[in-house]
Amino acid sequence: MLIQRPMQFFCLILCLALGSAGPAGATEDAHASQAGRVVASVDGINTTLPLLKSHYDVKIEGDVATVTVTQTFLNPTSQALNATYLFPLNQKAAVYGMDMRVGDELVKAIIQRKEEARETFEKAQSEGKAAALLTQHRPNMFTQNIANLMPGQPVQITLRYAQTVPKIDAAYELVVPMVVGPRYEGEVNPSVADLMGLDSDDPAPSADIEDKVDDDEQKSVERAGNWLIEKLPTYPKVIGFNAPSTIDSRRVTLKIDLKSANAVSTFSSATHELESAGDEKAIQAHFKPGAQIDNRDFVLRYALAADSDISAGALAHYDARGGFLSLLIEPPKMPKQGLATPRELIFVLDTSGSMSGAPLRASQVFMHEALKNIRPDDHFRILSFADTTSQFASNPIAATPDNIQEGLRYVSGLTAGGGTQMNDAIRNAFTSAPLDDAMRIIIFLTDGYIGGDREVIATVAQQIGNARLYAFGVGSSVNRFLLEGMANEGRGYVRYIEPGELAFEVAETFARDLKTPLLTDISVDWNGLAIEGQSPAKIRDLFEGGSVRVFARYKKGGKHTIFVKGRINGRQASMPVEISLPMDASGEDSAIPIIWARQQIFDKNRTYIISGQPDGLKEQITQLGLRFSLQSAFTSFVAVSQKVVNQDPQNAQSKQVPLPKVANLSTNAYPSLNLSGSSAPEPAGFIGIFLVIGLAVARYWRQLKGTLVAMRRRNARTLPVEISSTQVPTRLARDGWWLDGHEIQ
Repeated sequence: MLIQRPMQFFCLILCLALGSAGPAGATEDAHASQAGRVVASVDGINTTLPLLKSHYDVKIEGDVATVTVTQTFLNPTSQALNATYLFPLNQKAAVYGMDMRVGDELVKAIIQRKEEARETFEKAQSEGKAAALLTQHRPNMFTQNIANLMPGQPVQITLRYAQTVPKIDAAYELVVPMVVGPRYEGEVNPSVADLMGLDSDDPAPSADIEDKVDDDEQKSVERAGNWLIEKLPTYPKVIGFNAPSTIDSRRVTLKIDLKSANAVSTFSSATHELESAGDEKAIQAHFKPGAQIDNRDFVLRYALAADSDISAGALAHYDARGGFLSLLIEPPKMPKQGLATPRELIFVLDTSGSMSGAPLRASQVFMHEALKNIRPDDHFRILSFADTTSQFASNPIAATPDNIQEGLRYVSGLTAGGGTQMNDAIRNAFTSAPLDDAMRIIIFLTDGYIGGDREVIATVAQQIGNARLYAFGVGSSVNRFLLEGMANEGRGYVRYIEPGELAFEVAETFARDLKTPLLTDISVDWNGLAIEGQSPAKIRDLFEGGSVRVFARYKKGGKHTIFVKGRINGRQASMPVEISLPMDASGEDSAIPIIWARQQIFDKNRTYIISGQPDGLKEQITQLGLRFSLQSAFTSFVAVSQKVVNQDPQNAQSKQVPLPKVANLSTNAYPSLNLSGSSAPEPAGFIGIFLVIGLAVARYWRQLKGTLVAMRRRNARTLPVEISSTQVPTRLARDGWWLDGHEIQ
């Protein structure tokens, strides 16, 4: 049985390839046959599952994206179903609207407190009405519940969200998550339960609290001391593994409309093939025709031609809710030779079961390149973790040729298997005392497939001190909420490595370019301007080719001069910024208010995670969600039809919409039919190992060819010219920044 399930996935890929390569008529026939039923065999019993199709309509203006997600649910059985769909959204997404269409009826969802929305949904379900409920479990993980999904009657759910698009390595990077990867749930640690408990209103529940929790709630929480901890939702059946071998190849579609005041210089996706049209300031694109399955995240990168060297600017909006502004900050362009401070590099590698195969190989390539390019005045350590943490060197060692060779041998000998005890690895990374006169940088390589996101982020915040943390996500559907949360607390950055054919070149590039920040300790001097709700309250460091947006509310309009401040290579730096703030409502819609509110929720959730449960914080988050009509941990969208569609609602079966197996993910990441909520580790079974070995052998010649090509490319490059170190002048204007000449101790 364990052999049959992975073979189903390989057969699926083969079937899809043959279907898309054949004549047009054959392709349509294949689509039709795959779209009709999805049957899972669980414990020898066949069960028909609900179907899903998703369409993403993405509109981008500059660095702001508005995304409309349309989910169409279909019941292919002969009886009513209550369907549940686990799916991701971007962790930065401000979900501000939801509609439900049943037949010719369009229902606009309302935002309610989470508990009230659940009650509204369950009442509609018991009455036989069509209803939909959106629930947030993590900022990037949601469930959509559909009540009374009738045979042959599609239900269409439309979600709308807005987000800023971050600038990374001189290009904007938009990520549209499409599949939730498995999550390893370790045992809840009662000592940190107060940092994770999001379902308890009372910071000190009574000893008999379990008696006060109804059966449904008890299923969704677990006990840790006196705390009730929210569990992750049950992981659905997986297409190609423990559920059917066929899936509608037109399950997902995407359309992009990009507009910019500046010319678009680059536009591409390394994860999906696109067809595009338009001109330099307006581009339309969609998935290339053919089989598309939502088994990996969609990533779009685009660059805009700069119209000036200005490194900061502000946008503002005023409406009935007040004034809102968005401040863009970019670092100055400094010569790299002036920023080469000694580093203490601590590499932490995930070697759990989900890293088997391509992800671990990509991590090893990264490490080999990083160690080969380490500076002579650097020091380093290497840790690896799964169920337990092991290490090469308990204290930082000098980057001598012999030590580097020993480190390379340690990395080459790593194998994958077991669970993901990331929190222990973080604590171990900080056991050694930091070196004097060196910047400590913690470098994590992981897919982030764990359930204890909050505990890990809290640990980073508690341990980071003056260090920096860089997170490298390896995989097709990385837990970006976790990695970006770690990097935010560590004032570092996040980069992602797709474990495909180009993974090795990408890993090499990232490893050679372990950056140090250009601008640190950033703050905004508002210079008498009355503002409130600055977000982020803690501004992360800025690196070459990056940017950050700061949001705030203002009370008084007009022209103002503010100052952005920070440190550049230990020296104080400041930049004046002229802003103009309106005081009259323009009547035009703007994403700035809802993104500000979403940022406020994010910051308060961070405090919730890091500091426990301060009085009133949950209610503040709830009120923001209600006032700005935003999905949050404590507010939910619910839509209820006015029509009774099911005359026998008590006999409706509850079924989960299956997920595709995550692309390039080892079967070792799927230890059972029911991952979330289980404390069982990810197995490193011999069968999984043999499968990985088989895949590695099958890909040997292709990878060897790619390696030879990469070597030729590197040999063809011009060797870097040695540039002598120069002193930065006492006072220098660079990209609008003024640098003070004295050193900061």
